[in-house]
Amino acid sequence: MKPALLIRRSMQILWPAFVMAGVTEMLVFAVVDPDDLRWFGGEVFDWSRSATYTMSFLIFWALIATAGAITMLLVVEEPAA
Repeated sequence: MKPALLIRRSMQILWPAFVMAGVTEMLVFAVVDPDDLRWFGGEVFDWSRSATYTMSFLIFWALIATAGAITMLLVVEEPAA
């Protein structure tokens, strides 16, 4: 694959995923207080608010970008004439 095409495809995946990760984070933390989060075993989640927001944004971005990348892989392109 040509480097220019790889960069273009990467941006087609990463930019919308970035925007949607921001929207998702706003929606989640409008309902959930980061200070009330707990680990699966019930132990208090002792990260700062900033660390919680940052890590959740990166996780949302990675998940949405992965979904976009899988979708891009499933697109069937017509061969150039």
